[in-house]
Amino acid sequence: MNAKLFSTYTIKGVTFKNRIVMAPMCMYSSQEDGHVKNWHVTHYTSRAVGGVGLIILEATAVDPQGRISVNDLGIWNDEQLPGLSQLVSMMKEQGAKTGIQLAHAGRKATVPGNIYAPSPIAFNETYKQPQEMTQADIEKTILSFQQAAARAKKAGFDVIELHAAHGYLLNEFLSPLSNKRNDEYGGSSENRYKIVKEVIAAVKQVWEGPLFVRISAHDYQEGGMTAEQYIEISKWMKEDGVDLMDVSSGAVVPASIPVYPGYQVPFSETIKSGASIATGAVGLITTGIQAEEILQNERANLIFIGRELLRDPYWPRNAAKELRYEIEAPTPYKRGW
Repeated sequence: MNAKLFSTYTIKGVTFKNRIVMAPMCMYSSQEDGHVKNWHVTHYTSRAVGGVGLIILEATAVDPQGRISVNDLGIWNDEQLPGLSQLVSMMKEQGAKTGIQLAHAGRKATVPGNIYAPSPIAFNETYKQPQEMTQADIEKTILSFQQAAARAKKAGFDVIELHAAHGYLLNEFLSPLSNKRNDEYGGSSENRYKIVKEVIAAVKQVWEGPLFVRISAHDYQEGGMTAEQYIEISKWMKEDGVDLMDVSSGAVVPASIPVYPGYQVPFSETIKSGASIATGAVGLITTGIQAEEILQNERANLIFIGRELLRDPYWPRNAAKELRYEIEAPTPYKRGW
């Protein structure tokens, strides 16, 4: 079988050996310094050995007050660079391209001290009430994303993904459910997009490589964002230099989410078609056959695999077996392959 899942894909001169992407998933395995630990080396490098085409590191904080937890990886200072550089080198040595998700948790940060958001509204009763960001706070945050992107380039990453999903800071600005501002960063969809536009512009001043953005394409609550509304925002992102939309959903406000195999794929399809932009599909994609269907029917350009790669570091091999497609085994493993 001529499996599309195992065909190459190129963005801005960076070629992935297949369409399989390890989705960014928080490991909560660092310490308060945000440094790479032995766990990260073991975890990510094993997926590179397993045949993943692109590995995107977990949400990596651009600011210590923007951490989801005190155990998040960080990229807010130069002391964090050696560990990231080593990790990149080891993944590339095993044939994977490398990405990093730059993130700020906003009102979902669980760290000591003040936390920040577009509006002073807590996510729920278990989270702290955030401070509403001032213009100075916004400018500082944009600079933090830019400096993090410059460090990602120094570390040797191939791809940067901006985290604008799952109820974290940039997502909080995009959704009218969490953004109640009445200044130039609130109100209309153009205004709510403004900080994301400025982050993209700042990052592109220091970064020439592929740029992805992860979005939550559906808020699952009345008055919230939908995939159809994100078509407009995705068009703006494309104009501003974004190469691919990583299409997830939910978590900007507490909501009931109907979960089933491939439940987010229609959102990817809607945005890919409506905005004429490349997309990645994610969310309970578990088999090679399921992934192949998504690609063959042009519902996405890349397949982001999360929990299945936690369960099976060699998921690409098993997907290939399902599709009756032969992939090259790592030399040390050929006798068992």
